[in-house]
Amino acid sequence: MSDRMKPLSELSHETLATVEGLIFDVDDTLTRDGRLEPVAFAAMHALAEAGVRLWAITGRPLGWAQVFAAQWPIEGAIGENGAGWWWREGARLRRGHFEKDEAVRDAQQKTLETILHRVRAELPGVKLASDQPGRAHDLAYDVGESVDLDDATIEKLVAIIEGEGARSMISSVHCHAVPGAWTKASGVTRALAASGVEEFRLFARWAFIGDSANDAAAFDAFSLSVGVANVREHLDRIARPPVWVTEGDRGVGFAELADRLVRSRANA
Repeated sequence: MSDRMKPLSELSHETLATVEGLIFDVDDTLTRDGRLEPVAFAAMHALAEAGVRLWAITGRPLGWAQVFAAQWPIEGAIGENGAGWWWREGARLRRGHFEKDEAVRDAQQKTLETILHRVRAELPGVKLASDQPGRAHDLAYDVGESVDLDDATIEKLVAIIEGEGARSMISSVHCHAVPGAWTKASGVTRALAASGVEEFRLFARWAFIGDSANDAAAFDAFSLSVGVANVREHLDRIARPPVWVTEGDRGVGFAELADRLVRSRANA
């Protein structure tokens, strides 16, 4: 275990009682083998009923984020690692973009088209993720969802992406080609500003929980950052790991944090 990571059981109830909201990753934080774990979904409801404000942030498509925001007990959901979001305003769903300039978004799409053609030509065995049709702002390649790409192939994929001026971002399931400046930390900042949460309050009074390298920016930004136990599988790609780590993995670990938060608020 990293010297910086401490067992969640050592986090005081007094600190947890001050948490106003929770930002959480989805894949391998709420899910196991690609399916939402019942214990994690029940934990979301328990948190919402306890008054904890909830936002999801995921590398999954913006189209999926719309469904999460519409159907889960949360205020909003951020997709494509911070590129865009959907949030509730009363009974209405609203949409936001990290990059507001349409001309810049058009240029970013051209960069993605170039990457797409190069990968098809140079790495024909590397396939787009099955959820690519729902994406608006990035490309996602399957590296660990239905296939397990070897490290050498992933390195070649990253070289193509970064050679075209985009950034690469690797999660537990996908390698993303990111043509803009967004990260999970900056995406959260802009998305939550729409609901009136100031940046200093967000990173000081909200918590974040995730599991992999594409959560690194959020682990670094939030003073109360938590990894589910399976984060240990990705520590070699995370410069600053989370401060706290759960005993359980995936949705079980998420439910562990949720239970601590709910009980701490009840006893405050």
